[in-house]
Amino acid sequence: MKGKVLIVDDQDDVRTLLSAVLEDDYTVTQAESGAALQQAFSAEQPDVVLLDVKLPDADGLDLLPQIKKRWPETEVIVLTGHGTMSMAVEAGKRGARTFLAKPFENEKLLADVGAAYQHRQQSQENNTLRRALETMSGTVSPVFGSPIMQDVVRTVERVAKSEVTVLITGESGSGKEVIADLLHAMSRRSKGRIIKINCAALPRELIESELFGSVKGAFTGAHTDRDGLFRLAEDGTLFLDEISEMPIDTQSKLLRVLQDQEVRPVGGKTTYKTNCRLVAATNRKPEDAIKDGKMREDLFYRISAISVHLPPLRERREDIMPLCNAFLKRFAAQANRPLSGFSPAAVERLTSFDWPGNVRQLQNEVQRAVLLCEGNAVDASDLSISTAKTVGVESQDTNFTLLEGVERNAIIQMLKETGGNKLEAAKRLGIGRQTLYNKIKAYGIEV
Repeated sequence: MKGKVLIVDDQDDVRTLLSAVLEDDYTVTQAESGAALQQAFSAEQPDVVLLDVKLPDADGLDLLPQIKKRWPETEVIVLTGHGTMSMAVEAGKRGARTFLAKPFENEKLLADVGAAYQHRQQSQENNTLRRALETMSGTVSPVFGSPIMQDVVRTVERVAKSEVTVLITGESGSGKEVIADLLHAMSRRSKGRIIKINCAALPRELIESELFGSVKGAFTGAHTDRDGLFRLAEDGTLFLDEISEMPIDTQSKLLRVLQDQEVRPVGGKTTYKTNCRLVAATNRKPEDAIKDGKMREDLFYRISAISVHLPPLRERREDIMPLCNAFLKRFAAQANRPLSGFSPAAVERLTSFDWPGNVRQLQNEVQRAVLLCEGNAVDASDLSISTAKTVGVESQDTNFTLLEGVERNAIIQMLKETGGNKLEAAKRLGIGRQTLYNKIKAYGIEV
């Protein structure tokens, strides 16, 4: 989509020349006076306004505050044939981006308009993201400082307004739920609810009634009709976390719901239309889940029209300290501890660790450090983690990659520290109990 430029100038030849230079790259509209500008205020907001200072019925500098009040995000470039430094300064004070003196070179015009348009786009994206983040109330602070996470956010921004189903992949604790929240907050359904379910946390016999609802008498304990999550998420978003842990027969019924946009409650004889946007997530590689019989291939293709991969924390180390600082601020306030930050030794340890439990483990580590820290700043001695190089003993199994070996050793070490208590080990690692069981099995760890 082309950017929109409004030219406000009383000279026909100037407007014609400006339009000719810009129209290949922008949608150009014109106004020949201050009165015409007032009429343009009722039209669609332009990205850039080229504003002449001398108009037959107004002073362009006097119009500047009106433009910025009506269109705060629009960039304004002031045009004049009698430019002075004082006029340029005054234009800047009143909200102009830059000052362009007549006569101007086409290359200079294109460069200035291009820079203004790019700044307008960046501001628009940042405002959209800020408004979305303000509506989110998750426990994990979203940090998108690293280039790889900025790419993720750009993808989310592009697809959020659509109705397409999105599949989020990534390791446990990497922040998939945060991305689901962001997709919802930036979507047209943001005024509706986002309903979440962890498919690995529900017993096999309950997941269908949880998703689709049930009628009275459908099974033992079904004393009344019960709405399912599809109905609760009406006009909103339904987030199915760990979808590859959903029973295969339930996946088949889910596929039918997505194809027909109709839901039949368990034990029911009639269906009802559903209107919610589906976002799914899995910590398994989809191709492995399909190969292992954990996910139907047809369901995968149905839910992965758009796939967003969330990289693990070890691949975006630039985000570690911003996340640490965000967690420290929150937990220090909760504990009424005026902590100033992290010592250099703590920073070194935090940034060198590979975080097998990703952001969730990092959050738990900072919370623990805040509670146990005795000084004014968190030191390395306040942390329970070792450096990545000293976690556990080296894996001797060459079937594991280096990172898998690090993760396996971290789990072994934590199980030793907790005396084999899997629930406590999972909490300290910042991962779910079922995820820990899956990893123990996958890595052949003897407990």
